Amino acid sequence: MIGCDCRVCRSTDPRDRRLRPSILIQLSGASDAGASRVGGAVRTILVDTSTDLRAQALAHDVRRVDAILFTHSHADHVLGLDEVRRYNHLQREPIPAYADERTLADLRRTFSYIFTAATPMGGGIPQIGLSRIVGPFSLGGVEIVPVPLMHGERQILGFRIGSFAYLTDCNGIPGPSWPLLSGVQTLVLDALRDRPHPTHFSVREAVEVVARLAPERAYFTHICHDLSHAETCARLPPGVELAYDGLVLEITDRERRVL
Repeated sequence: MIGCDCRVCRSTDPRDRRLRPSILIQLSGASDAGASRVGGAVRTILVDTSTDLRAQALAHDVRRVDAILFTHSHADHVLGLDEVRRYNHLQREPIPAYADERTLADLRRTFSYIFTAATPMGGGIPQIGLSRIVGPFSLGGVEIVPVPLMHGERQILGFRIGSFAYLTDCNGIPGPSWPLLSGVQTLVLDALRDRPHPTHFSVREAVEVVARLAPERAYFTHICHDLSHAETCARLPPGVELAYDGLVLEITDRERRVL
């Protein structure tokens, strides 16, 4: 937190040094990020282009992005979009991106220079093809299931792939979305802090969601500086812990790897 001297901001535990939430999904068949597209198939999917995308890509040597999923259009989840132009250069092709209708409209407005035909080519303009998410669809031979969530009064999207679900920036799961999460075994879920918040789950509320879904393991994300990693993990139920930057999860049901 800028200008903060709290014990978490001054912590020497690297797990307390948090960039904006984003994940990279590496599907089976990709031995490394530099060889992620095999025979034209999607192998590496980025979820959100966080404000910190450049730093994250450098830190974890992300050399390819085949597709992008957007949960919603708040600044911390989209303002790294311009960095995608480097992947256009490396891959020599546009990159498809998928979002709900409101997020698509926000992207076109916020990044009008990308999506306006009058913008001159060259000069490092990202080449991105936008598609609207209207229901489950396939990428790289796997089904992507959008999961509607509430982020305050706004409906946004989480995503499920097989037994894995990623639900960030939410404080409510609508009734019709619960069946979409049935049988999830690895859950990444919003848990901002202990105190209630109008647009994010508190730790207690997130624990209640985990208890209802009963996954084998759960990781809390979108964590503010109120929560120390070690101390918070020590009081969470078995199988539940805080996520941290650089965490790698092996999803074994279909040999998928999630970064």
